[in-house]
Amino acid sequence: MAVRGELLLDRVDSALPQTQCTRCGFADCAAYAQAIATSEAPINQCPPGGAEGIGRLSAITGLSALPLNPVHGVEAPRAVAVIDEDWCIGCTLCLKACPVDAIMGGNKLMHTILESWCTGCELCVPVCPVDCISLVQVTGARTGWGAWSTAQAEASRSRYAFHRRRMTQAEASGDEPLIDAGPAKSTPPERQASVADRKRSFIEAAVARARAQRQSGR
Repeated sequence: MAVRGELLLDRVDSALPQTQCTRCGFADCAAYAQAIATSEAPINQCPPGGAEGIGRLSAITGLSALPLNPVHGVEAPRAVAVIDEDWCIGCTLCLKACPVDAIMGGNKLMHTILESWCTGCELCVPVCPVDCISLVQVTGARTGWGAWSTAQAEASRSRYAFHRRRMTQAEASGDEPLIDAGPAKSTPPERQASVADRKRSFIEAAVARARAQRQSGR
């Protein structure tokens, strides 16, 4: 029974697009797969997978295919995030939010998106304090699995696993979990609070400057 359960979980997880967008209401695709495999969640909560994704899950679980639950979103063309580099203040909040490390940058440095890695999860958008991140559709009329591939899903799964390991290690050591930011520098525990305070002050000052610039340009 345990083996069958593990096989079902693996098959369900493989049928999900691995965008890690959390729209299903779970922390990641693996958590949603676990809920489906244990009959704790229906199979129609994944907008990125769309109708085809629901069909795949139905075939795996034997459950009836249902329309996508609109509470979790709608099936739409895939989008990627784009950073307006003129307004980016280098706060690094989007780096931490991106589940697949598709954003490159460092503290107080301009960030940029690796389009081929971006899953369109949108998690970077709400954390940006200066609203310099937007979404651009890149798949035309193609939606769901028609706008995504199994190879892309597997690559995203791997990058998400690496992202989680990197964040866990950074939190344990007190390092700043940045990407492409030069050699890692360990921050002693007694200095972490002061570092956080300085970073908060920097972000607040940068946001104030950005807002003033935008208002003066109107």
